[in-house]
Amino acid sequence: MTGHHRGHQGGFVQHTLEGLHDALDRALSADRSAQTRGLLQRLDPRVKVAGMAVLILACAMASKLWVIAAAFVLAISLALISSISVWSLVTKVWLATLTFSGALALPALFITPGTPVYQLPIVHWEVTRQGLTSAAYLVLRAETSATLAMVLVFTTPWAHVLKALRMFRVPVVFVVILGMACRYILLLLETTHEMFESRKSRTVGALTRSEQRRIAIQSTGALLSRTVYLSDEVFLAMQSRGFRGEVHILDDFRMKHLDWLASSGFAALAVTFLWMGR
Repeated sequence: MTGHHRGHQGGFVQHTLEGLHDALDRALSADRSAQTRGLLQRLDPRVKVAGMAVLILACAMASKLWVIAAAFVLAISLALISSISVWSLVTKVWLATLTFSGALALPALFITPGTPVYQLPIVHWEVTRQGLTSAAYLVLRAETSATLAMVLVFTTPWAHVLKALRMFRVPVVFVVILGMACRYILLLLETTHEMFESRKSRTVGALTRSEQRRIAIQSTGALLSRTVYLSDEVFLAMQSRGFRGEVHILDDFRMKHLDWLASSGFAALAVTFLWMGR
C-alpha cells in the first residue's frame, strides 16, 4: 500500500515537475536554436518575416494539392539547412497541428457529397473521394503554415521578430499582445515550477488521492492569485521605465548581399507557387 501511495505521489508532484521542466525547455529551445549558425539565422529578420509571410499566403491561396505539398517540402528543407532537426518538427509542430486540423477535417470525410470510396462498418458512414481531398487540403495547409512559422521563430530571436513586425507597420497593439503573452507564459511556467518544487521539498511521506486533489486545488488558486499580482507588478515596472508599446533592441538591422538574394528567392518562390497553384 505504501508503494502504491508513493507511486501516486510521484505521479502527481514528480510528474508535474518533470512536465513543467519540459515545457520550460521547449519554450527556451527557440532562443537556443536562433543562436546556431544555420543559413536562415544569418539573414535579416525583416527578410525572414516577409519571406515566411508571403510563402504562407501563397500556400493558403494555392488550389492544387501538389503545390501545397511542394511548399511543405520547401519548409522542411529550410528547417534542415537552419539546423532544425526533423524530430523537433515532429514533436513541436506536426503532431499538435495534425491533432487539431485532423479533428476539424474529420467531418468533411463523411458530409462532403461525392463518389463513395469506403464505408465504415456498423455505422455505415460513407467516405467520399471529395471529402478525402478536402481533408487533405486542410491538413496539408495547416502543416505547411505551421512549419514555416516554426522555422521563423526558431531562427530569429523573439525580440527581433517583434521589431521586424513594427517595421512593417503592424499595429502596436498586436505586437504588444504577442510580446506580453510570450513573457507571461514563461513567467507562469517558472512560477508554477517553483511552487511545485517548494511543495515537493515540504512533503514527507506518501500522499493519498484526496490529499493530491486538495494540493492541486490549492496550488491552482495560489497560482492564479500570484499571476494577477505579478502581471500588475510587471505592467507598472514597464510603464515606469518608459515602455509605450514600441520594441527597442540594441541590434540594428542592415541588409547585406545575402539578404537581398534571399529576398529575391522568397519573392520568386511565392510568385511561382501562386502561379502554379491557380
